[in-house]
Amino acid sequence: MTKLKLNKEYARRHGAVALLMCALFVWFAYDGLVVYPRTPARELYVSIENAEPPPGCDLEAFKTQKTRTQYLFAALAALAALVVGGRLARAARLDVAFDDKGFAWDGRAYAYRDIEHVDDRAWKKKGISVVTVGGRRLTLDSWHHTGVPEMHAKFMV
Repeated sequence: MTKLKLNKEYARRHGAVALLMCALFVWFAYDGLVVYPRTPARELYVSIENAEPPPGCDLEAFKTQKTRTQYLFAALAALAALVVGGRLARAARLDVAFDDKGFAWDGRAYAYRDIEHVDDRAWKKKGISVVTVGGRRLTLDSWHHTGVPEMHAKFMV
């Protein structure tokens, strides 16, 4: 049986994005937890705005707002890293193999005649096919895994 394998280009790109988001999380968290609290409010204003604070400006409120902004950006970067990394991990865990007679998915064997429905509306544009078999839905994406076009050709005969 031919096993579907994670597309290396997909894994590289999504792994790099997840790593970048982790780095941004660390940067924003460090600024919000260490740098901004240690920096005097007036210095922080000048370094961010590149100007002297106007008379009567509440510098502590400015500092608090900028620190909270760092927390927000850290949270957004962490969320993005989790989403991208989670999608990559999910794609890496897909266990599908196929041959001329059928396919195996998560250790269960199916004949092509067992397929209940194939939704291939997105096949021509995106290389995505959704197969319903045994009451379960299997999404096959040719960008995520190598071998999907060959498998798709087998059950579309």
